[in-house]
Amino acid sequence: MRLILLGCPGAGKGTQAKLIAEKYHIPQISTGDILRSAIQQHTPLGEKVKEIVESGRLVPDEIVIQLVKNRLKQADCERGFLLDGFPRTVVQAQALHCDTAIDYVIDIDVPENELIKRLSGRRTHLASGRTYHILYHPPVVPNQDDVTGEPLVQRLDDQEETIKKRLAVYQQETQPLREYYQHFKEIEGIRKPTYIKVNGYASVEEIHHNILQGIST
Repeated sequence: MRLILLGCPGAGKGTQAKLIAEKYHIPQISTGDILRSAIQQHTPLGEKVKEIVESGRLVPDEIVIQLVKNRLKQADCERGFLLDGFPRTVVQAQALHCDTAIDYVIDIDVPENELIKRLSGRRTHLASGRTYHILYHPPVVPNQDDVTGEPLVQRLDDQEETIKKRLAVYQQETQPLREYYQHFKEIEGIRKPTYIKVNGYASVEEIHHNILQGIST
């Protein structure tokens, strides 16, 4: 089972990816995790990724493609995988499909005003990476980490102006990607993936049910 999960920042891709990966016993490959790992390693590439992410821009295709393809070569991907948030552009998709067959492309659709509310409410404990939300998952004591009591922060990429910029860029670049998958042409025998669009303005359980129903039909 080889799956791609698409959706704007804040659409709930990470949550659904974890549930799907557990269901089908395949690794969840998140470009966000890959990029954060590169940043934490403090390599020249990681420092470049950090600067791009904090400015609200998208990481260039060539960097993301390189990181993802290296990940797909690992042994745990032999029986399948779930790509969380990749590809994000047609160029990335074409690079992927040159040598990789995909079974399903699942697109989680959420209205922009809901995305802004979800993302701007995030608060993070930087030392551990634990995240909260002022509405949906607040800490026991406002603005304090539940474990350490240390202050929580709103990351730069979770501030409203940065979010709007991220969403605008995402929509501009990924609308052609949606059209690409809806009119996908086989590439030298690589079969066409099934494109499934799911309403993401619902409960986690309902979204998950609708995804599994789309896969099984």
